[in-house]
Amino acid sequence: MIDEDGYFGERVAAQYDESSADVSDPAVVDPIVNALADLACGGRVLELGIGTGRIALPLAARGVQVHGIDLSRAMVSRLRAKPGGESIGVTIGDFATARVDGGFSLAYIVFNTIMNLTTQEAQVACFRNVAAHLQPGGRFVVEVMVPDLRRLPPGQDVVPFHVSPTRWAYDHYDIATQTMTSNYVEVVNGRGGYRSIPFRYVWPAELDLMAQLAGLQIRHRWSGWTGEPFTNESAQHVSVWEKPVLTDLN
Repeated sequence: MIDEDGYFGERVAAQYDESSADVSDPAVVDPIVNALADLACGGRVLELGIGTGRIALPLAARGVQVHGIDLSRAMVSRLRAKPGGESIGVTIGDFATARVDGGFSLAYIVFNTIMNLTTQEAQVACFRNVAAHLQPGGRFVVEVMVPDLRRLPPGQDVVPFHVSPTRWAYDHYDIATQTMTSNYVEVVNGRGGYRSIPFRYVWPAELDLMAQLAGLQIRHRWSGWTGEPFTNESAQHVSVWEKPVLTDLN
């Protein structure tokens, strides 16, 4: 890691909102917020990787009580500077292990952030941590890409996803370990810069097993936030697991 904020320190936080403007458009955000508000059923919600508040702020504006966990103080400081940001509780820490007081009706992690946990052990720990925070009947929602290994021809382990005169970006895959890095090369005022962020990609069936280990049951899997069917051609999925409600059999 680069500093105490991990890979999302001041350098990244300073330009994060600008670089993610395409996914901050209301046309993208509103369906996410609508779905999460419905799944929360009026209860308290927990966002893992709250960042600068792209989802938490509009969700809180709907009257939903949101608490976040994030490792990056630099990202959270951007959240705090926005209207309504000071009223959202945030715990600074690793969302795989950090604990928050009280129970939640919903926990969620969006925008591939589950892949910021770069080992299988950490991803399993995240599911168990969420299960410990959920009230009976509570739900855990994950939005994440489906690993796009079909874009890799035999012998190739790099996929470019942005090419311009001043910026190049590419993903580098290690199939044996299910790890990847997103790499960015940028030239500003004649000076070049480079940064690399590691991820661990994860398959839907693997996530279901992690949920099972944590005592959660799959309830929904969609290819988008408005309930589109998940198919062989889906590039991402929105999955919902539920913590069972224990019944007294006596």
